[in-house]
This record gives sequence, C-alpha cells and structure tokens, in this order.
Amino acid sequence: MKIDVIGAGPSGLYLSILMKRVDPRHEITIYERNPPDATFGWGVVFSEETLGALRDADYDSYMAITESFATWDTIEMHYHGDRIRSRGHAFSAISRKALLGILQRRAAALGVELRFETEILDASACDADLVVGADGVNSTVRPWRRQALRPNVTPYASRFVWFGTDLVFDAFTFVFRATEHGIFQAHAYPFDATTSTFIVECNETVWQRAGLDALDEEQTLAFCQELFADALRGHRLLSNRSVWLSFLSVKNRSWHDGNVVLLGDAAHTAHFSIGSGTKLALEDSVALANAFVRHSGAVEAALVEYEMERQPVVERFQEAALESARYFENVSRYGRFAPMQFAFNLLTRSGRITYTNLTLRDPHFVRHLDSWFNTAAVGGSANGRPTIAPPPMFAPLRLPGLELANRVVEAPVGEDAEPDGRPGQADAERLLEAARRGAGLVLTGLVAVSPEGRTSPRCPTLHGPEQAAAFKAIVDEVHGVGARVALRLGHAGRRGATRTREQGADIPLRSGGWPLLSASAIPYTPVSQVPRAMDREDMERVRDEFASAAHAAHAAGFDALAIQLAQGYLLHAFLCPLANLRDDEYGGPLENRLRFPLEVLDAVRDAWGAGRLLAASVSATDWARGGGDVDEAVEVARVLRERGCGLIHVTAGQGVAATRVEFRRGFLTPFSDRIRTDAGIPTLVGGYITTADEINTVVGAGRADLCVLESAPAASRTGVETAS
Repeated sequence: MKIDVIGAGPSGLYLSILMKRVDPRHEITIYERNPPDATFGWGVVFSEETLGALRDADYDSYMAITESFATWDTIEMHYHGDRIRSRGHAFSAISRKALLGILQRRAAALGVELRFETEILDASACDADLVVGADGVNSTVRPWRRQALRPNVTPYASRFVWFGTDLVFDAFTFVFRATEHGIFQAHAYPFDATTSTFIVECNETVWQRAGLDALDEEQTLAFCQELFADALRGHRLLSNRSVWLSFLSVKNRSWHDGNVVLLGDAAHTAHFSIGSGTKLALEDSVALANAFVRHSGAVEAALVEYEMERQPVVERFQEAALESARYFENVSRYGRFAPMQFAFNLLTRSGRITYTNLTLRDPHFVRHLDSWFNTAAVGGSANGRPTIAPPPMFAPLRLPGLELANRVVEAPVGEDAEPDGRPGQADAERLLEAARRGAGLVLTGLVAVSPEGRTSPRCPTLHGPEQAAAFKAIVDEVHGVGARVALRLGHAGRRGATRTREQGADIPLRSGGWPLLSASAIPYTPVSQVPRAMDREDMERVRDEFASAAHAAHAAGFDALAIQLAQGYLLHAFLCPLANLRDDEYGGPLENRLRFPLEVLDAVRDAWGAGRLLAASVSATDWARGGGDVDEAVEVARVLRERGCGLIHVTAGQGVAATRVEFRRGFLTPFSDRIRTDAGIPTLVGGYITTADEINTVVGAGRADLCVLESAPAASRTGVETAS
C-alpha cells in the first residue's frame, strides 16, 4: 500500500515502523510540520504492560528505548508537611526527545520517508491508499472528515504548565502546596540521569486568583520555582515554551472515514495525571498494524477491526483519566483528611489501583493504612509502628446515636406484606439472613407510613400497633445475631398503586388501586395514575403519618431510621424540579422545594427521639435535563445535617421515569465522595459494590463511611433497588 502519515509523533513513527516490518513494499511517507528535533514537553512514562507490547511488536526499537530508561517503583506524596511513600508501582520513563530520535532513526532505517517542516492542509494533497492522522491534539486531519468523525474537544477545568528540572527525583512525586489563593500541586518524575519532568497544576479559579493569567513564560517559571522551592531543594526549573495551558479532552464518535484514520491524540486524549497519552498512542499503532496483518489490503475491514478493538479500551482509560483529573481539580475538598487517608485517596483516585491491588504492590503501606484507620475509628491516635489491624470494611463506626461493628450494609430486596401491611415471612427471612451474613447494618426495603403511601399491595406499612409488633419480632431476631437494623420509611406518592416489582416497575394496578398524592398533578409514567397535587391539609396529614410511623419504629426497636427523600417517591417529588411545578411557597427555588420535606424531617426527628440515628436517602442527581444535580444534593445534605440528620444514603435517578441512566460498577461512589466531603456528613453508598476490595477502597479512601454490599446479581435487580 501507499501510506501517508500526517504527524511524526510517537504514534505516527511507530505505525510506520510496524507497517514496514509487516511488508517492506509499503510506500510510507511521514509529513511533519515541525523540524525533527522540535518537541514540547519533557519525559514520557511507560507501564510494564506497554513495554511488553513494544517488545513483541518491534524488538529493535524496544531495546533502544529501554536502554535509555529511568526506572523507579515508588510514589511519594508531600502533604501538610508529611512525606508518604508507597512502593511497588514499576514506572519507566524516557526523554520525549530521545524517544522521537530512536523512532525516527528506526523508521528511516526501514525505508520510511520522513518529510519535516512540511504541512499537509488538505486531503487532496494525499494520494494514498491509507491516510493516517497522527498529528496530535490540534490535528489538522480531524477537520477534513468532521461530519463523519464527529469530534468533541473540551477543555478541562484546570490549568497546568509543563517544566523540566535538573533535580533527579527518585520517585513519582506529588507535592501539594496550600496558598492564600488555593491549592497548587506538582507532578514530578525522572526521565534520564540528569532531568525530571515537573508539571504544576491548579484549579482555574485558583489560577485567576493568583493573577497567573497576566504572567509571561519567565514570570511563570519564577512563580512556580519559588512556590515549590523546598521540593526542588535548591535546583531550578527548566522551560521549553512552558506556558499555562488547559488540558483538552479529545473524543471522536468514529476514528475513521473511508481511507482516513486517526491515531493517538488525534483520536483521543487521557489526562496526564495517569500518564497514558503516549502509551495509548503506541498501543493504537500496534493494533492498527495487526489489523492490516489480518486484513491485508482490505482497508475498510482493517480500520473497522482497529476501531472495534481500541475504542472500548481507550474509553475505559479516558473514564479513569477523567476521575483522576477531577480529583486534582477539586483536591482542596480533601484538605481536612489525615495524611494517610489523603495518600490512599490519591493512589486510588482513578480506580486503577484498589485496596487489594495496593496490598500486592506495597503490603507495608496497607498495614499502615489499616492501623491508622482502625485507630481513628475508635478515636485513638496512631503512634509507633503499625500494628495488626483488620481492613477498613471491618473497622467499627461511631455515628450519632449508633455504633456499628463494621462498614458493611445489606439491603435485601423484595416486597412481601400481609394484606394489613404487616411484614410477610419472606421479608423477615431476608432481613434475618442478611444479618446472619455478618453485616454491621441491615436496611429494610421501603416501609410506607400509611396504606395510601404504599408502592404496591405487598408493600409493608407501619401505621398501627399490629404492624409495629410484627416488626419488633423481626428486629429482635436481627439483634439476636448481633446486627443492627435501620428502617427505610417513606410514602410512594405518584409511584404508588402499582403491581409488584417482579411483574415490572411502575405498572399500574388493573383494579384495587387507591388515590395518589404528589407535589404536582403529574403522572410518573404516561400510563400511571394522575396524582392529586397536595394541599395544606394533605401535607399536615402526611407529616403526622410520618411522625406516627417514626414513633412506632422507636417502639419496634429499630436502631436507625432513614427517611426516603429519593427515587421518585413523595418527598423526592417535592425536591425534583421536574416533578414539582408548584407556584406557591413549596415550589420554585430549592429553598421552597425543601420546605415540606423539612417539615416532615422535623416531625420525624421529634417522634423518633433525641440521641438516635436519623438518616435520609437523597438523590445525588435526577439524570434528566432540568432535574436536580449533585450541587443541589450537597446543599440538601448540608441542610439535613443542620436539622439533625446524621447519615446520608446516596442514591441517584428516578425523580422522573425518563432518566438517562449511567449505571456501572461503583457508579454512586463519586456522588458519595462529593456529598461526604462538601456537606461534612457521613454517607452510605451502594451502586453495584460487590466485593470486599471495593468496600475497603471506598471506605479506606474516605469516599463513604458505609457500603451496601450487593448480594444478588445486578441483572436480577429492578429499578428502585438498582439505583440505591
């Protein structure tokens, strides 16, 4: 084939090398707008996995690259005067200029024609069987096929500047500096015998407060050198067109159109904080060359296979990179963390390192974490060497009015009530079995405050002494096996009078229904019953029903009470702007939409009794345009905390039936992290958390205080349980 490659970065050069090795008859020309020795940035980091792929793809270039490596296995974190190190991470790095030189020489030796200082501005200039856009973030090839590729280029909400330094670090080093303007952080690592990369980053707001938008290159270097003087230990920063930039997130719906294909940063980017840009680019090159091995001469078939193989992999990396970038954008959120938890939170920020993974890499660090976490959990101080301690999921937890033996919550799923609302035998068995499995806390399904507040005829209620007595018998059995039990109390609102979940979510009863209430007269689904918009008399009656049920819950011996303010039920309908269209004092701004839920909370708190744990389920996002979002959820959590709430159960979605669901493993954890740190309140989180490793990671890193452990396959769960 005749192949034109636009861009002589690592991906374009490496693809040319591999294609020449596949078939030396390929006519390959690389066009590069810059001179051969022009490069911006400093060092390039590789993982062991990437090195294995390079070794297998082209051994000659692999040997030349690895001979120039700087290697280390340590991550070091500087935070509030403490220096914490974690080993076992196996990094390798090389000067970007050295890497390009190796690949240029290897490509030329194989017969690739390299044309530097030559810019191709239009597709008509390429007369080739295959045109490769390998020209980076600011690709000129991408716009040629914009309509087919559908690119999305978005700046991140932070600023960074890329320096070198003549200090050779012995670890991948993160340095955090608190200033009057906010927090700055440095990402530093060695890449040869004399030089290290030194990236300085800060939030956009911090950058503006510090007046950095007015500084030139020399002034920027001076500012950063003074700010990180102690970390540099008398060494200097080095500039190479080092100016403040915004990292650009590049995504394309498709990576090819006809005979034009994108490679590396032209197709996708991943934030530098996980060091994957060059790794992904070289792996793209390997995948594309291998696709042509399998589909010799069949351009379309090879490009389709390449895209199908690489897109899912890259999307996972981009998701991890986004989580990492968000961490650094909002690192001030963790400013109150103890150094050990801050370090563990930093190491696990992207999801690629977990508690178990870190145990394999650095068991000494994890022993320190376990010791610190358990000591902090019982209110002690960590002194001396680490002691033997259980992992975070088995540490005790002290909440207002409740002590738990561990951080595991079981929330068994099911609806099984007698006709009078008493819990059925199946419900009792599910709760008792969950307690026997060792969970510190067992959480009931929704229990309605009245028959009119049920979801279905089989939804249990707590509206009289008979129901309270039945629940007390269950609570006593749960206590007998050493667990604590919390009641999830609510009113179905416009999601009531439906068939049981096993028959499908939100399907109205054919007969035997009851009138529904909501904030506004809007049905939950197009086929749902239209609820009546509540008037003041309705509000007072429902408020009193909540209070009466809370009093009964106290009598039944429940250890905690969680008011349901989420999942589209009555109180959530007041909070959700898409379900609450009232024009009185209970509608409009959040302050008004909170008014009735707070009236209920106050009544429940008084009936439940002082010194007992009162919790609330809160939706972190409605996942619908115009619905509630995490900013509102944080504000709701703050207000609830001030009104006596001691725990937030973080859920998401279902404020309206038309929800853009974003389910994935641990999908609620980032919301819990935000609410816990910003609102300053303990959180309980679920969201497809299925392993001890996930609980240890979430709890140990301070992203939640309790985790719901999924005890059944996710596919068997219905909407209301899945979102919790």
